[in-house]
Amino acid sequence: MLSLLAAALLTIPDAAGDTRGDGSYTLPTRPALSAGALDLRELKVENQGGKLRLTIGLGAVQNPWNAPLGYSAGVIDIFVKSRLGGATALAKLGFVTPPQQGWQYHLHLNGFGSSLEFVPDGQTAPQPRNTPLTVQLSGSAVVIDTPIPAGQYSYWVTNSVYSPFTPDGMLHPGTGGGSASLIAPRNNGPIPVDVISGGDQARAYATGVLQPVGRARDRRALLLLGLAAAGLLLGLIATVRVWRKSRV
Repeated sequence: MLSLLAAALLTIPDAAGDTRGDGSYTLPTRPALSAGALDLRELKVENQGGKLRLTIGLGAVQNPWNAPLGYSAGVIDIFVKSRLGGATALAKLGFVTPPQQGWQYHLHLNGFGSSLEFVPDGQTAPQPRNTPLTVQLSGSAVVIDTPIPAGQYSYWVTNSVYSPFTPDGMLHPGTGGGSASLIAPRNNGPIPVDVISGGDQARAYATGVLQPVGRARDRRALLLLGLAAAGLLLGLIATVRVWRKSRV
């Protein structure tokens, strides 16, 4: 059973009814998928015993492929920024992070299993971590207990259409195909049909840059900005003093 002692760190809601990518994607009708089962509604972050517990709220739960988790409509990807540096491509989903916003952890899960990647200090290439994730359903939410230390981080969250017939387990959007295809105006567009974004979703699909949610700025970057401002202020004070002396 889920513990009631988890301390809330962050809750980010997402708009309902936006499971069409940039607005032009058409979901497959075979199998008949509920748009709600692919609709991201909320990211909740909690401190559970010093580790991150991530809860992804969905519009509905559907299990068309009879997965053991009880959910198999979508594939959820979560990227976590915990420090400076990291990888900038959001796996092979067709999105990248904004400049200076690389990620360190990548959680990938569907109804049949999950995986975790980590980017070590000073590197940009992710490496697999053989640390199990505990994933379970709670109503219409997917709850993931992770080995990631609890903290104030930034997040990117996406949901793609699950398929057992593709190498990566996801339907890719394209202009052709039948009722089992994810139809889009162009090929090679971003794979997810919904994202939790810190900006305009349609713009993210147009540019390929997905804004994070949560702590969007690194504290050290803010410290550098503060030091720069202090330097400018000191320079201004020194200039005023020199000017006053020249007037005497």
